[in-house]
Amino acid sequence: MFKRIVIPTDGSEITNKAVTTAIEMAKAHGAQLFAISVKEPFPYSAVSEMQPTPPQEFFDAQERIAGGRIKAVLAAAQAAGVPCEGHSVEALHAWEAIIDHVKDKQADLVVMASHGRRGVQALLLGSETQKLLTHSTIPVLVVR
Repeated sequence: MFKRIVIPTDGSEITNKAVTTAIEMAKAHGAQLFAISVKEPFPYSAVSEMQPTPPQEFFDAQERIAGGRIKAVLAAAQAAGVPCEGHSVEALHAWEAIIDHVKDKQADLVVMASHGRRGVQALLLGSETQKLLTHSTIPVLVVR
């Protein structure tokens, strides 16, 4: 049924459950996984002489963190024998980057955690998850 599944990852514990679910679904359907980790852009409005982190250090740290998240998904998929590609992108809004990734990869399903690192900002579903559900043109499986 599903052949191309996108799995966003932010490294949170609930996201790890979504990754496991996505891998199981991909294995059952013979699908390919596309993992994505969205990096936060540098807060340029905060640039001043008192900037605690230089921009390049910030970018390097974001890439290292996103790379680690993607490597974890790739390793889990490989262990399960599921083909998986990993990508990290910089975006102000994670949901927009995920939608773009879905279109780029011609995915037919997104498997996503109900909330992630920003889960405190929303009552029932994370704000990024809610926005993705609102704007997605393909099915979204929300893992709790």
